[in-house]
Amino acid sequence: MKKIMSRILLGASLLAISACTKIDNYPEPNASFEGRLIDKTTGQNFLTSTNSMQVKLEQISWSDTPTPQEIPSKIDGTFKDSKLFKGKYRVTPKGGAFWPILTPLEVNIDQGTKQDFELTPYLVIKNFTHTLTDNRDLILTFTIDAPIGAGMPRVSDVQPYINTTKFVGSDASIKEYSSDLKVTVDKEWNDMSPADKSFTITVPALLSGRIFFVRVGARVNDSYKSVNYSEIVEIKVP
Repeated sequence: MKKIMSRILLGASLLAISACTKIDNYPEPNASFEGRLIDKTTGQNFLTSTNSMQVKLEQISWSDTPTPQEIPSKIDGTFKDSKLFKGKYRVTPKGGAFWPILTPLEVNIDQGTKQDFELTPYLVIKNFTHTLTDNRDLILTFTIDAPIGAGMPRVSDVQPYINTTKFVGSDASIKEYSSDLKVTVDKEWNDMSPADKSFTITVPALLSGRIFFVRVGARVNDSYKSVNYSEIVEIKVP
């Protein structure tokens, strides 16, 4: 009896070892997906900041209710993921300060798949100027416009964004030069006068001998609270 039990235990152990050392025969993900997020009003890449926009992927060839995955947008408005499984995906840009994409695009993703997306921003920064005074105060002027005013979320605020690197935005900015200078708007677009859409912001006493990267932005009160940005300018302080 003892011999029989020993053989049973030995067999079970061998099966367990075999299960643990089983080779994974599934191929590694080798499909890739990349593209540009394009501002429909300019035809140029959408002005954004690090991780403020994503491209949502849902692999519908794998499941009717797939778990979403996301590709973060780079600050230059491009995106890329080179470790995806080949298949058919439902693709939706999300997270940024643009009108929602109501109809996701279905894309067959394989090696080297490319796809661009046109997005309509809520707000556009126009007439952006910058002047550095002898006292090292930085005067920023700009106006905001809305490509589609009707039905737009309420305009929340505007503010400058200043950093010592080109990675500048809501997630990378010096507090005393940015959020401390926020201008609250809190109005519906259709209720705003031309004066309400024009701004002058003074950033006081930039540090001497430094280089700063500066932009301005405006937010609407949507679910993401993302920012529509101006271009980035470089300021050399003597």
